Amino acid sequence: MTEVVVVEASRSAIGKRKGSLNDVESPDLLGDVLLGLFERSGLDPAEVGQVVGGCVNQVGQQSGNVTRNAWLGAGLPISVGASTIHSQCGSSQQATTVAYSLVASGLVDVAIAAGVESMDQVPINSSTSTEFGTGRNARYREHHEVTTQFEGAERIAETWGITREDADAYGLLSQQRAARAVEEGRFSSQIVQIDAPVKDDSGNVVGTKPFAMDEALRASTIEGLQKLKLNLPDRPGGAVHTPGTSSQISDGASALLLMSREKAEALGLTPRARIVDAVLVGSDPVKMLTGPIPATQALLERSKLSIDDIDTFEINEAFAAVVLAWRKEMGADIERVNPNGGAIAFGHPLGASGGILLTKALHELERTGGRYGLVSMCCGGGLGTGTIIERL
Repeated sequence: MTEVVVVEASRSAIGKRKGSLNDVESPDLLGDVLLGLFERSGLDPAEVGQVVGGCVNQVGQQSGNVTRNAWLGAGLPISVGASTIHSQCGSSQQATTVAYSLVASGLVDVAIAAGVESMDQVPINSSTSTEFGTGRNARYREHHEVTTQFEGAERIAETWGITREDADAYGLLSQQRAARAVEEGRFSSQIVQIDAPVKDDSGNVVGTKPFAMDEALRASTIEGLQKLKLNLPDRPGGAVHTPGTSSQISDGASALLLMSREKAEALGLTPRARIVDAVLVGSDPVKMLTGPIPATQALLERSKLSIDDIDTFEINEAFAAVVLAWRKEMGADIERVNPNGGAIAFGHPLGASGGILLTKALHELERTGGRYGLVSMCCGGGLGTGTIIERL
């Protein structure tokens, strides 16, 4: 099988709810990140075989193959095909797996994996209207209880014995790590600047402002976190999660440039990492968010690596219990897990997050001199995405 390398990995800064990216339409946001990818790599866009993007709420401006629309809207070559994948929160990580497969199989020499989500302009659950029925219908309910991600997170906490105190402590850790990373400028090399619209009091665009710093971080103390109201205050049996231990609604985009090692050498480009392996696995659709556990187990078994071989982990912080249960099950060193904070601090722009985490993992390996990085995400409906990369 052809060896697949990562030549470039970029992302937008993550915009907080009603923040700097509030008025940037999804195709434009992704288009600007794609343009930044080419500017940084120096690659002729016509060399790309296919673009595979991820997006969750595919309605309105995110419908009609938003990846293709973003590509064309950025003035990139019409000859390059693009498609958009929906694997819930893991959409752009699964887009990376598909792009990796295209190159590894020899179907294309160069592929881009991307993702985008404007949760301000296209609110969460916009694509789950019941006007035309529901996928979790009567037949589905014969086999599986229908739950929400909020309920799934609480059941995970119950199963793995995670308390409100545990969750709050982890929420604080995420914020502290994120604040340190931003203060030290650890993300500056991976963020593509977005020129965001500025509007007057009447809603008219009067100019633009550069946006290049993650803005959702919140100064936190353990005392402050303990005062927050529970997400599910009336839940029988109690609950542990609050807005301070849950991922934030946000906006963002990501893009990674993949190609065969031979193609990179022919183009005079420097590979930065290779993709060791990638998976998409199923998990309990009722607890819903345990997917990183079987995804990690599958990756380690297939690659013949151990948990101690991995230098940095990015496990998406959908809820604190997701990461804490994964750690209890896998025995990973917490110092290597989300070392620069995660979605609790930065936000979780659904369709873009997988690519954002892969970008963060690559740059963290380069910063620390680590060798292997593992990225995994839980996904609605009971899925787990996973990727191992090796820094070159």
